[in-house]
Amino acid sequence: MSTPSGSAAPDPAFLAGALAAAQRAADAAEAVIVPRWRAQDFSVVTKADATPVTEADREAEAAIKRVLRAAFPQHAFYGEEEGREGDGDFLWLIDPIDGTKAFVRGYPMFSTQIALMHAGELVLGVSAAPEYGERAWAVRDGGAFLRDARGERRIRIAAARAFDAQAAISTGNLKSLAASPARWAAYADLVRRVGRIRGYGDFLHYHLLARGAIDLVIESDLNILDIAPLVVLVREAGGTFTDLDGQPISLDTRSALAGTPALHAQALAAFNG
Repeated sequence: MSTPSGSAAPDPAFLAGALAAAQRAADAAEAVIVPRWRAQDFSVVTKADATPVTEADREAEAAIKRVLRAAFPQHAFYGEEEGREGDGDFLWLIDPIDGTKAFVRGYPMFSTQIALMHAGELVLGVSAAPEYGERAWAVRDGGAFLRDARGERRIRIAAARAFDAQAAISTGNLKSLAASPARWAAYADLVRRVGRIRGYGDFLHYHLLARGAIDLVIESDLNILDIAPLVVLVREAGGTFTDLDGQPISLDTRSALAGTPALHAQALAAFNG
């Protein structure tokens, strides 16, 4: 498959082909992951950062790369298990099993995350959660889509504009936020004002946000591989996605604030007031 030359922005036809390749790569990962999970057939090793890794993680990352390399042999890769490989304007970001702890403990809150970054900008994402029963995807300027038990459809965020009894917030890891008295107090104020506070975590609260079921997601401890496809998904669904400081999402991102434009702006002001 041809790649745009130089740093020219990829056109819709290229992105459509890249999305098709990413979907095939997610299918390949699913073929590895699902039988392992259902049989609980894997050993677990603890990595240097104290997180678990299994044979399924490594095998799924290899399967994803085989598909993507066949389509784009000149592209670079950054995988959760094998790190950075290659260089260039096009970089595939891969987390073969985001939520390995869930995978190991036998509940279906895990997913495969595949995204394409071009010249530092995320332009495509596929978020596949086969045992939960959802797959979401988006490309820049192409809308956001979800396939679940109800079928395949385009999705949009909610219209929430205020932290009130109708609003819902979901959080992921908050250790760093909790270590900041000012930000913890700001978070507590939001909790007091909204109707629901949940902790769906990982892929799920971004899927829910993109389809209008919750209104804001807050996480203070993550890395780009956890969220790369979900950034594209939320933005294409009409939401706003930055880090907690309001900075654009990049390879160095360590936190996330995503929501309806109105709630994102208000939360950003609260956390940085």
